[in-house]
Amino acid sequence: MPTYTVHEPLPRKGETTTSPERFVFVRDGFHIWAFVLAPLWLLLHRLWLALTIYVVVTGLLGVAFYLLGVPSSVQALASLMIAALIGFEAGSIWRWTLVRRGWKTLGFVVGEDTESAEQRFYAEWAKRAAQQPPPAQPEPKFATPVRRGPPSPSDVIGLFPEPGGPR
Repeated sequence: MPTYTVHEPLPRKGETTTSPERFVFVRDGFHIWAFVLAPLWLLLHRLWLALTIYVVVTGLLGVAFYLLGVPSSVQALASLMIAALIGFEAGSIWRWTLVRRGWKTLGFVVGEDTESAEQRFYAEWAKRAAQQPPPAQPEPKFATPVRRGPPSPSDVIGLFPEPGGPR
């Protein structure tokens, strides 16, 4: 069964918490469309930096292969290997981009498809939210000093053994 990671975006302006409808579920495993149509898959998921890296690497490899006179069978094999790498690492690339954008990873969920994973996640999420008590008031970080009685003439502050003593 596939595993999904759940990601929460930053709240929009005027929001204190993010709406659960905006959560993103990223499947772990091989993405066939990223393998077949890598540039379009990267565009669809708005992975701009990954798309730029993909275009630069494939362009440089194409130029290097042309200048070195590499046979077309080797070029096709290299293209196939790059496509397989993108297919296997598509979920990781997507997660990396979400983390780079400041999204928070909420957890993992297992489901047969995205819909069942969402149902399982939201059911558990609602159950945990109902069980949690409201957040307690934070304790003050600094307490004011309390004097226990009136000051005496023998109170010593500092490095000297007695008030008015020799230095």
